[in-house]
Amino acid sequence: MLRRTFLRTTTLAAFATLALSAAHAENPTLKIGFVGVTSGPAAAWGISNQRSMETRAAWLNELGGVKIGDTTYDIEIVPFDDQKDPKRAIAGMEKMAQEGIHYVVGPNVDDGAAAVRPVAEQNGIIYFPYAFPKSLYTPPASNAILGMVANYQSGPAIYKYLMDDKGVKTVAFVAANESDPLSQRDSGVEAAKALGLDVVSDTVTYQVDTTDFTPVLLPVIQKQPDLLVLSGVSPANAPQLIRSARELGFQGLISTETAQDATVLQEGAGDLANGFISVGGASTPELASDEMKEFVDRYTKMFGEYNDESNTKVYALEYILETLKADPAAIDDVEEFKKTVDTFSAPNPFMKGDAKLSYVGTTSFGQKRQVAVPLVVNEYKDGKFETLFVAEVD
Repeated sequence: MLRRTFLRTTTLAAFATLALSAAHAENPTLKIGFVGVTSGPAAAWGISNQRSMETRAAWLNELGGVKIGDTTYDIEIVPFDDQKDPKRAIAGMEKMAQEGIHYVVGPNVDDGAAAVRPVAEQNGIIYFPYAFPKSLYTPPASNAILGMVANYQSGPAIYKYLMDDKGVKTVAFVAANESDPLSQRDSGVEAAKALGLDVVSDTVTYQVDTTDFTPVLLPVIQKQPDLLVLSGVSPANAPQLIRSARELGFQGLISTETAQDATVLQEGAGDLANGFISVGGASTPELASDEMKEFVDRYTKMFGEYNDESNTKVYALEYILETLKADPAAIDDVEEFKKTVDTFSAPNPFMKGDAKLSYVGTTSFGQKRQVAVPLVVNEYKDGKFETLFVAEVD
């Protein structure tokens, strides 16, 4: 009798599991694209994007999918490595268009984000770049939405903090000889001068494949700035530059407006990176909700490690899905999505309290074309990032 009961219960459980699987399998798929750099010196930027999207998508699918209007969808992430090459970024966006994908996260750099704009506009694609040219977000452009805080928003905040808290009076800038870092350098110089800082050097550049930074940094270090800004520095180059500066005897502060990888800093510069200031993820232990903590745990289990920058990168997919929930017609019509952006508001699952998801950017771009995420500025110390301060962008 007991054996029969057990068999019957097991059979019923099996049927229930099959029924649940069948119901889950019936969900249509909503494809969200990612076009960004996942190889080379800047790979950490795009890898954190893709992994954040895949972690959140797997989690939502596990919960049964995402209900948009009357339909529940399973989320599929379609990735494309553009290798930080604008031509490949165009090819990636064309692939998304061919697959009928209307919402794409990336690219991660200025050249790529600018290059894909015609493809996005011609094919009805809204994309969320991690790139800073204002022309992407100001009218008449309307298809790009900035996925993070821009350097011309974070730079002044960092400089002002260091002026007030650390007594910084002089600053020097060093940048890779590429359009993204050079543009960020120029914005940083402009912001520093506006704040009253004395810019003692702003013309020194280097090639991204440089292995010996001593001759690059020596003339800058000789100026003895209070602050050395590594404009637009990639995660791979940052530890090399920091190590070279410290070995040359530089005792001042070092900062950047780009996000970094603590593991890469530890491996490449060790304790010499202590005190390095960078833009962090949009969450701190004090701000993180239980859902954010679960995201970090799931991400770590999926990939064996975690990148603090994913505290910011988790947001793009969430904004896309929540905006589609607010206006289901936007599934196939990005013009509906654009209309919804202006009034959109939804609970922020990743922060404690009553924080909201909303679009900002009116001050910088004249229209809402930026996701609202906290500006978190970090200081590297002994293998991990510690929060220096938190600010907001309107």
